[in-house]
Amino acid sequence: MTDVPIASWEFQRDAIRAFRFVRCGFDARTGIAQLVYAFDDGPELIETVTVPGAPFDRDDARSAAAGQALRLLHLIAGVSYYKAAVPPTITIDSYTIDADTAALLETIYLNGLGEFAYRNGLNLHGRIAFPVGGASAPIASAVGAEAPPTGVGALGLSEHALVAIGGGKDSLVSIEALRGIGVEQTVTWIGGSQLIKACAERTGLPTLNLGRQLAPALFEYTRLGAWNGHVPVTAVNSAILVFAAVLLGADQIVFSNERSASYGSMIEGTGEVNHQWSKGWAFEQAFGDHVQRHIAADLKYYSLLRPLSELAVARQFAKTDRYDAHFSSCNRNFHILGERPVNRWCGVCPKCHFVFLALAPFMSKPRLVGIFGRNLLDDAAQIAGYDALLEYRDHKPFECVGEGRESRAAMATLSERPEWREDEIVERFAHEIRPQLSPIEQQIAPLLILDEEHRVPAVVWERLRAKFAA
Repeated sequence: MTDVPIASWEFQRDAIRAFRFVRCGFDARTGIAQLVYAFDDGPELIETVTVPGAPFDRDDARSAAAGQALRLLHLIAGVSYYKAAVPPTITIDSYTIDADTAALLETIYLNGLGEFAYRNGLNLHGRIAFPVGGASAPIASAVGAEAPPTGVGALGLSEHALVAIGGGKDSLVSIEALRGIGVEQTVTWIGGSQLIKACAERTGLPTLNLGRQLAPALFEYTRLGAWNGHVPVTAVNSAILVFAAVLLGADQIVFSNERSASYGSMIEGTGEVNHQWSKGWAFEQAFGDHVQRHIAADLKYYSLLRPLSELAVARQFAKTDRYDAHFSSCNRNFHILGERPVNRWCGVCPKCHFVFLALAPFMSKPRLVGIFGRNLLDDAAQIAGYDALLEYRDHKPFECVGEGRESRAAMATLSERPEWREDEIVERFAHEIRPQLSPIEQQIAPLLILDEEHRVPAVVWERLRAKFAA
């Protein structure tokens, strides 16, 4: 703890010179990890992450891997605090990192804060530099054929998947796909969302609820003028699950990010800004490779849905109504207080707009309207929202939604169907926007073709390819 009394230090954003990674630690008896940060000589900012299942008894190799995973978590989770002042200097007080780790972190911070920087008028290029010191990654052991040429060896992890669930359609598609091929899995989420909990319990599978408590002072800093905005939360959650997987001995961490997540919003005069960069392929590839080189060669991090477009995921979800009354992809829902949200869909945000549109080609109209409680495509008040999704006179929203071409193809498909074509937004699209599109832009089929760029283990993908293609 710093010797400077808390009362003598006040957060002044523009006067701060350094962001410090003070230390991190884990109590195996309680399952509680502490991540400690500070600005300059200010008070410590202490975040906690809780992994159920304590006490944890690990061998030396597992303990070393857990230590590496904890440090990686400490470094990635720091983005939530660094952004408050974006000072010119970053220091690491209690350990050192190699050049590979520094490069990964700089990539995550720069790209993961892309939307944050754009909205706040900041230029972070050349500003984010992690200090390099110490040796490179350890030399590989002879354990396991999967060990990379350089890096750590295998830990002998069990064949078991921690599958991240967010309460939406995507993770449910992954869960049911893995269930269908007999992969042992634990449905895993972070935080106290009752909606996600209810959705996870609906799966009937083992569940794991990881705790994360941000340092309370961060909210006070925001009140005092800290920079605020979007952070790469999927990167943070990925690091938490890596740490949990090592502690629990699971060999797979599965997310459900489709290939559409790799494409951002094209901003005139700025270029591409990707709200969901840490859900994209570039992050998945860099992070997954780093985990296998630095933490455990047999710990596989991948997105099961990477080969699929958003529309392809929607098609898969529509095949079962098991979760119709339980799932929600509405981001606003997660701000609603109470044990169970009364309305799972706000009906006015970009996520609601897109999910409704993506499901419409693959679901009966009564079923879809029943899920949302109303027909979003027959409401003139939603025109501006759908124009943004279509990238018509606006850019793609800063939300986890599909590509503009997916929205255009879905809307074109609906304009051909009698049950949809007279709805206000569909009819407007048919008369005003569709004539400007080429025939190929109006076709869904090309967007349902599977991509071969992914990290899904071959033994899993060989069994799922045919299912996802149909």
